[in-house]
Amino acid sequence: MPAPPVRGDALAEAVGLRVRLGGREVLAGVSLAARAGEVLALVGPNGAGKSTLLAALAADLAPAEGAVRVCGRPATDWNAPELALRRAVLPQSAALSFPFPVEDVVRMGRAPWAGTRPADDDDRIVRESMAATEVGAFATRSFAALSGGERARVALARVLAQRAPLLLLDEPTAALDLRHQELVLRICRERAAAGDAVVVVLHDLSLAAAHADRVAVLCDGTVAAAGAPGDVLGQALLSEVYRQPVEVFPHPRTGVPVITPLRGREDRD
Repeated sequence: MPAPPVRGDALAEAVGLRVRLGGREVLAGVSLAARAGEVLALVGPNGAGKSTLLAALAADLAPAEGAVRVCGRPATDWNAPELALRRAVLPQSAALSFPFPVEDVVRMGRAPWAGTRPADDDDRIVRESMAATEVGAFATRSFAALSGGERARVALARVLAQRAPLLLLDEPTAALDLRHQELVLRICRERAAAGDAVVVVLHDLSLAAAHADRVAVLCDGTVAAAGAPGDVLGQALLSEVYRQPVEVFPHPRTGVPVITPLRGREDRD
């Protein structure tokens, strides 16, 4: 079983990462680390390479050049069962071929622990994961019968049940309403506070500013900037990266950056 991470340890690290898909270079020399005890948000326009970087950090996508390390070792040194104990991945879409009940879907997250001492806690961990994501009320319903937002929360519960120290979440808030967006990102903060490393792809820049310890802004397959939200999410950089004028101002109560498109008077008429 993997040793508990030490806060600040790099649990996922890309070094000079280049990835080509369909003859196109999607990542062009990216170097970035996700550390235990932090939420790292990946933001940027469509096609910037966010999901590709997440897949590479998960060791689900082999780079053309560069290296990926997971929990301090080259990703290629881990076999699939070993990786499953160290990182849990939430893809953009949650699809199942069979109409499993919700509780069974969440329990799938415990599969890597089968035959180990932690498996004795499976029932408790499944219940806690469903409670955290507010899906316990429909534990017996078919996954196939759920709404998109409900499926997204069940898929996150499965990831939480895996109890891996590295969480890689691709757009976990995309299908969710306002309440559940906040719920999911509070869960990310709680996991980081417990010592996990959380990497989350987000499109809502204000959510990233409010909940991430660090933000990496991707553009055309490179990291345009990385650091604390207040240092990175500036008006000039974001306007250039998104090719859309934005305004950035501090929230009147928290001081956290709030990012909105800059709209002229003609847009309000």
